[in-house]
Amino acid sequence: MNMKNFLKTFSVFFVLSLLVSCGNADDDVNLDLNIGDGLGKGQEVDDCLGLEQGDLVLSIQEQFTTLPGKVSVFFRVSDTSGNPVPGLTANQFTIYEQGRNDDCFNTISTSESSARISPNSQIFSNNTLLVLDLSNSVLSSSLDELKLASTSFIDAVMPSTSQESVKMAIYWFDGEDNLHLLNELTSSKSELVAAVDGITDSISNDPSTDLYGAVIKSTDIASDLVKKSTAGGKIGAASVVIFTDGTDQASRYTEDAALKKVNEANANISFFSIGLGAEIDTQVLTAIGKTASVFAQNKDELERTFRDISEKVSERANSYYLFEYCSPKRDGSGENNLAIELNTGSRQGAVQTKFNASGFTGGCE
Repeated sequence: MNMKNFLKTFSVFFVLSLLVSCGNADDDVNLDLNIGDGLGKGQEVDDCLGLEQGDLVLSIQEQFTTLPGKVSVFFRVSDTSGNPVPGLTANQFTIYEQGRNDDCFNTISTSESSARISPNSQIFSNNTLLVLDLSNSVLSSSLDELKLASTSFIDAVMPSTSQESVKMAIYWFDGEDNLHLLNELTSSKSELVAAVDGITDSISNDPSTDLYGAVIKSTDIASDLVKKSTAGGKIGAASVVIFTDGTDQASRYTEDAALKKVNEANANISFFSIGLGAEIDTQVLTAIGKTASVFAQNKDELERTFRDISEKVSERANSYYLFEYCSPKRDGSGENNLAIELNTGSRQGAVQTKFNASGFTGGCE
């Protein structure tokens, strides 16, 4: 699918119906998020700007223009180690444009250009799968602590006001060859909390632990969610969060099969693991939770470890930004270079791209 056809799908999410591609219209669009430390669809800024190499990375995921003159860039911000950087505001960015008559870039006022960080839910959806080990060892000794920790996780990850672009589902496993659904995918925080509150110590009929099966099945579910969320033109991501207090006992699936499933999963899926107690295999859980993993020595530490992971899940989701501004370029100016600099006061980073101003007029707000 070329860029022109891809951009047509964005009309569902924007009131204005005519979208003009930003960048090379003949490029194929890759809806995979650029999760590494690269610049994604961007490039290093021109030397003429004299910007020092910073310790923040702006990785462009997608970019587009909307008539009469709005330029939108969807990107992720991380440090050079790949750690997400959430909580940025529009006034921390500086915009530079370079037209065909400019030797270098000109600074564009963020206030005069109505620059803003817009809700990225217009083009970005994020789903979380919370997968809980409810084998006999958990139900008999740490169920209350798990319910409290899971509720804290839901409170931290789900927005206070429901958003259709942010959803969570809860699954559980024991020794059966089945990943049980506790609550279907929803944007309702109260519904998820009620589902956790309803867990009883009689929920399971098999005291064993099918950990590897749970990893494989939850990854397949997350993969399907990503496919569905990108089918409508959005960019979709998913997080799989797996909790267990032990090792795989059912032996239906191999460790190699589970880790292969994780390592070959869609790049838009993040994996987190939480381990409890002395019987866990920290090496295996670290491999399963390839994005991040935490371990609790006892049930009293469970809420803290869930909170640690919830922060990582939220930071990752909130490090994606839809930055928009009204360009002073007008129809006939052709293709223009664009550089965006981020300066938080202590850290700096920049990225460069280009946009086509065909059809641009005044009146953009």
